[in-house]
Amino acid sequence: MLPAAFTALTLGISVLAAGGTALADPSRPAYPSRHQVDRARAAAAAKARDVSVISAQLAMADQRLEQAALLAEQASEAYNGAMWRLHQARVAYRAARADAVRARRHVAAQRDRIGALVAQSYQDGGELNAMHAVLGSDGPEGVLDQYAAFQGASSSLQADYQRFTATDSLARVFEATAERAKAAEARSAQAARDARQRAEGAAAAAQSEASSIASQKSRLTAELARAQNISVSLARSRQAALTRIAQERAAARARREAAEARARAEAAAAAKAAAARQRAAARQQAGSSAATPARRAPQPAPQPAPQPAPAPAPAPAPAPPAGGGAAQAIAFAKAQLGEPYQWGASGPSSWDCSGLTMGAWASAGRYLPHYSVAQYESTTPISVSQLRPGDLVFWSSNGAPSGIHHVAMYIGNGLIIHAPRTGRPVEIDSMYYWIPPNFFTRV
Repeated sequence: MLPAAFTALTLGISVLAAGGTALADPSRPAYPSRHQVDRARAAAAAKARDVSVISAQLAMADQRLEQAALLAEQASEAYNGAMWRLHQARVAYRAARADAVRARRHVAAQRDRIGALVAQSYQDGGELNAMHAVLGSDGPEGVLDQYAAFQGASSSLQADYQRFTATDSLARVFEATAERAKAAEARSAQAARDARQRAEGAAAAAQSEASSIASQKSRLTAELARAQNISVSLARSRQAALTRIAQERAAARARREAAEARARAEAAAAAKAAAARQRAAARQQAGSSAATPARRAPQPAPQPAPQPAPAPAPAPAPAPPAGGGAAQAIAFAKAQLGEPYQWGASGPSSWDCSGLTMGAWASAGRYLPHYSVAQYESTTPISVSQLRPGDLVFWSSNGAPSGIHHVAMYIGNGLIIHAPRTGRPVEIDSMYYWIPPNFFTRV
């Protein structure tokens, strides 16, 4: 703030010199009075306050922009989730309907068979009734044979009827399941329509907020330039630099916090492993003591010959480079750099976050759902220390997988490639460009 204070003080001196009110003797040098100095300092302090207030307002505008973008992205991924659940509901309904159709066909086939058996049994039974009192030309043996055949037909009819009843019941179950699946599909379709409306509203609100904030920032930047006695372009450049510095500091702080958390986890794991080794050694020693006869006097253990110092353990092997699939996925994602973000988009010339990772891995022959939560659930969780190129990085609003709303692809050296939000195209960023990610998976 010294330049502003110096300017105000100089201004006060100039006014005083021009008016000639400080000293009556023009031959002596002009000095500002105490009142003028105080007034100049007050003016400088007021400008300093203006600069602080405007800077704070600019920072708040950036936060509003990020918050609007976050809400829009959450709504976008909620829509993707609704569409994913609608897809699953449609698959379930088609499967249930196919089961019901097959079951009903079996019922119809068994009904026809039972009808034929009933007709045959009636005919056979009528013939036996006609020969009940009079023996036919085949004699008693022929009547007995016909009776046995009739009994067999009756048994077959009874068994087929039981099978028919069971199949009909099963068909009714399948049909009820299909009806429930159809109702679930209708509910999912309505939820998808509602989610789409919310996503459209959130995207429009984010766009409107971005325009409003851009106008506000232009006005604030002009005010800041006046308060600092610099040009608007210089103020704009300086504000952009300050914003970038703040982002870099936040990223460095996030990296440091992640490294500290990783070190704590590794220390805890090492302590747990050491404790397990100590317990195992204690159990082994207790077993050896129990196996030694009690009446035998202990003998001094022979002193082993000095052994050379063991060779140092080899350094851990570096993480393997991205394989063919990961390399292809990364190459595909990089080919989309600069293409715009569009909620719900999965290419070929615009993307949202999960659409980009889905398209990138599809190019490598691996299917991922167009929904960040489902992408997490369909891949293998890993720790941040295990990250290698091609892995997926997730951000959650509640610290749980259910709150995941953004996904990016790790490309190595702490960098990610992703479709960030409305107004920002596909780009490469630090993994900690925003806030630390919550989850990591391997495809």
